[in-house]
Amino acid sequence: MSFRLAAFAAGLMLLAVAPGAAAQPFTLNDAHERVAQFHPDLRLFVPRREGLEADARAAALRPPLEAQVDLENVLGSGPLQGTRSAELTLSLAGVLERGGKREARRALAAARIDALGVQRAATQLDLLAETTRRYLDLVALQAQRPLLDEDLAQRQRIARAARQRFTAGAAPEASALAAEAEVAQAEVRLAALDAQQAAAWRRLTLLWGDPTSDVVPEVASVPASLPELPGLETLTKRIADAPELMAFADEARIRETRMILAETEARPDLRWSAGVRRLQDGRDVGLVAGFSLPLGGRQRAEPTIAAARAERDALAMQRESAELQLEAVAVDAWSQVSTAALQAERLHTDVLPRLERAAAQSERAYRAGALSYLEWAAVQTDITTSRLALLEARVAAQRALIELQRLTAESWSANDARKGANE
Repeated sequence: MSFRLAAFAAGLMLLAVAPGAAAQPFTLNDAHERVAQFHPDLRLFVPRREGLEADARAAALRPPLEAQVDLENVLGSGPLQGTRSAELTLSLAGVLERGGKREARRALAAARIDALGVQRAATQLDLLAETTRRYLDLVALQAQRPLLDEDLAQRQRIARAARQRFTAGAAPEASALAAEAEVAQAEVRLAALDAQQAAAWRRLTLLWGDPTSDVVPEVASVPASLPELPGLETLTKRIADAPELMAFADEARIRETRMILAETEARPDLRWSAGVRRLQDGRDVGLVAGFSLPLGGRQRAEPTIAAARAERDALAMQRESAELQLEAVAVDAWSQVSTAALQAERLHTDVLPRLERAAAQSERAYRAGALSYLEWAAVQTDITTSRLALLEARVAAQRALIELQRLTAESWSANDARKGANE
């Protein structure tokens, strides 16, 4: 599991260093390291393991021996007055476990410790995935900044041109005022974006317990390419190795050992005692010994055995249901990756180049008086909307890819990436 965990972390590093991007001050690897070191859900496993190891040591102990002292025939009446007829017995008693109870307890304790390791790995996978999602939120918001800056610059150009035409008497002032209002709206969007970035950074830092950090660092850019994913049929087969399903295997071992432990109760333990007895009258000493064995052990143990067997059998059905649910999630995520990648490619290669040419021609036509302000502004709006849609599609593809990697605990090499168009 540790190898698969390392592979998963490496796969998520697709976001940390985007193709052709320079190294950033704060990377996804930085976030992962802080979460792994400081998140309480991971630190919690240290005392939990210590507790299970203590349980394992207790399970390995044999039943304790008991020292017994019996004093009989004292402080009575007649011949039993005082201590003249006293009988003192010193004995040692214990329990002889039968049916392999001690071995079954040790096996159960070991299975619980092994399961804890898988639980920790699965928890770490979930935290890495959640860290990557929050990091991606911040990446997406920072990626919007240059797009909205460009939109604001274009709105300002349009507003200046509209004001010039009004000053020249070639257009009503309403056009200039409307263009200036759109500049103000663009400035409001930028201010809101700054607030959203600060909130996204705080949400990310909460994962390692540092919500007071207000300075938002620069992070990676959204990758323009995606790795070549395996086919859907191959992908769904790999769900069998998902961390959630691996946890079922450990739980199955725990329930199996619990059933074995319950079956050992069908063979009752033998209680024994041995000692010496001193008779006061004759100062004589004799050995004493005793044995006891409960009857009807099988009947009393049967309900517990049946309950343990039912829990074990129910787990197989739960695993089957969980596997079907994970396969449905994997199919949905795989489809989202393909759909978002196709949408991003069409926007980048077909839509945006045409809109950018249309914007250049619209500006020339407006300055020549052959186009209205509204038509030029509408083209600019379409450009900004399409650029944001391109960014959203790439982010959606990365989100779905994160989910696929979380489900399978696998990564896909960026060397096999489907190359998207360059920024």
